Amino acid sequence: MPQPSLAELEPRKLPVQARSTASVDAILKATIQVLLKVGKERLTTTRVAMRAGVSVGTLYQYFPNKSALLQAALRRHLDGVTEAMERVCIEQTGRTLAEMATALINAFLEAKMRDVKTSVALYSVSSDVDGARITRQNGVRANAAIAEMLASAREPLTRDPKLVASMLQSAMVGVSRRLLESDELEKQFDAVREELIVLVCSYLEACSARHLEAMAR
Repeated sequence: MPQPSLAELEPRKLPVQARSTASVDAILKATIQVLLKVGKERLTTTRVAMRAGVSVGTLYQYFPNKSALLQAALRRHLDGVTEAMERVCIEQTGRTLAEMATALINAFLEAKMRDVKTSVALYSVSSDVDGARITRQNGVRANAAIAEMLASAREPLTRDPKLVASMLQSAMVGVSRRLLESDELEKQFDAVREELIVLVCSYLEACSARHLEAMAR
């Protein structure tokens, strides 16, 4: 698939009324369904419109081409993962670093892998629709939420919370990428999640004031 320009990827307009929002929801759900059924090469706006139960003209009111459809579907997926992380960061405010890490990793992987086939399919089209830019934008949001959560921990950090948050994000994203590229994702999921929790908790412990106090004794 040739790389589309940014202008080609942008939605033509955003839904305002409830009816319009419902149409866009149906179109994006249909995009995923068609992608899973026939793959990205055979996905067309006509196939998606038929699956969504709307006219091609209605689809074109919001999305100028299939690249814009795929990018919107990817953005919605990644936004959902980021929102799950933001929620858990608020819920974990003031708790221990270990509690924060465990809850964050579980929320991230649950959102990322809730529908494995969809996650794998969207991962496969990411490079075609400027997925890196969307990932960066969501990464900034997630970093702010994680850093704020970490700054409230019962054990004060001895390092910049934003840097620590960035390290956590790198570990989580790296592990999720490995899972998405694995042929045995379901078999490996629980074991890899537990190992990731151990890794992150150990890192956070090393970044805490309590660790420095223990080393000084």
